Amino acid sequence: MLTRLLSGDTPRSGLLTLLLVAVLISLAFAPFLFPGTKSLETAARICIFIVLVASYDLLLGYSGIVSFAHTMFFGIGAYGTALALSTSGPSYWSLTWGTLAGAFVAAVFALAIGLFSLRVKAIFFAMVTLAVASAFAVFVSQMSWLTGGEDGLNYKIPRELTPAFKLVNDKVFGVRINGKLLAYYLVFFASLTLFLVMLRIVNSPFGRTLKAVRDNAFRAEAIGYKVVWYRTTATVLSAVMAALAGSLLAIWLRYTGPATTLSMEIMIDILLMVVIGGMGTLYGAVLGATLFILAQTYLQNLMGVAAEATSAVPLVSTLVAPERWLLWLGVLFILSVYFFPSGIVGRLRAGRA
Repeated sequence: MLTRLLSGDTPRSGLLTLLLVAVLISLAFAPFLFPGTKSLETAARICIFIVLVASYDLLLGYSGIVSFAHTMFFGIGAYGTALALSTSGPSYWSLTWGTLAGAFVAAVFALAIGLFSLRVKAIFFAMVTLAVASAFAVFVSQMSWLTGGEDGLNYKIPRELTPAFKLVNDKVFGVRINGKLLAYYLVFFASLTLFLVMLRIVNSPFGRTLKAVRDNAFRAEAIGYKVVWYRTTATVLSAVMAALAGSLLAIWLRYTGPATTLSMEIMIDILLMVVIGGMGTLYGAVLGATLFILAQTYLQNLMGVAAEATSAVPLVSTLVAPERWLLWLGVLFILSVYFFPSGIVGRLRAGRA
C-alpha cells in the first residue's frame, strides 16, 4: 500500500527513510510538537516550499531545463488567489476560482514560454525566462491600482481559517483548536497531495521519457519522441504546481506582495534547496526545503547563543555574531555541495548501494 502511494519510488535507503518519516511526522503534528506562532509559521513555510522546490525539480532535475521564471508562476498563483479574495470577498468560492484562475494563467504563460523558447539552446532559454520574470515583476510593481504595487495586497480569508474562529473552546494537548490550526492543516494536506501527484508524474511513462530527453535529447528525438512537446508539457506542469504553491502561501499569509513571491532572492533559494537536497529526486525537495528554511529561521538565534557562550573569546565571539548568519549559511551551502555533490538524497542512496 505504501509503495503504491509512493508510486513505486521508495527512498531506497534506511537513513533516508528515517529522515523523511521524521519530517512527515514533525510537519503532521507540528502544532502539538512545537507550540508557538514562530514554529507554526516555519512548518507552514516548509510545507509550501516543499511543493515549490519539487515543482522546480520537475523542471530542472527531471527535464534538464534551467529556468529563472519559477517565482513568476509562484507569484501568479498567489496574486490570483489574493485578487479573487480582495475583489469578491472572503468566501470559499472566491478562494476556489482565484486558485484555479492563477493556475490557468500560469499554465498559459508557461505554454507560451515553452513553445517560443524551448527550441533554442539551454543558456538562451534561461536568459529568456530571466527577462520575462524580471519584466513581470516590474509590471506587478507598477500596476499599483490592481496589485497594490510594492506594498502588495492585504485581504480577508474565510472566517473558518482565521484565529477568530474556534472549533472547540477548550485546548487539546495545550493547543487551541482554532481557524489558524485549520488553515495549517489545509496547507499541510494540500502540500502532501500535490507532492504525491508530482511523485506519480515522475514515475509514470511520461516521467521516464522526460529523463530520457534530459540525458540525451538527440537520441530521444531520433527514436520518435517529440522533445519540444515533452519539455513544454513539463514546463506547464511545473508552472501549475508552482502556482498552486503560491495560492497556499496567499491563504496562509493573508498578504501577497512582490517581496514574498516574485523576488530573485526566492528564486536563488529554490535553486539552493534543489541542489542541497539532490536534483532529479523529489525527496531531495523535502530535505532541501526543510534544512534550508530551518537554517534561515533559527541559525541567527543559534549564533546568538553561541556568541554569548564564547563572549570571553574575542575572535570566536566575533565570528559567530548573529549578524554574520548569512555568511555561515553560505559556508554551510558550500560544504554541503562539496561533501554532497549529488545532494543529500543522492549521497544517501549511493551509500546504500
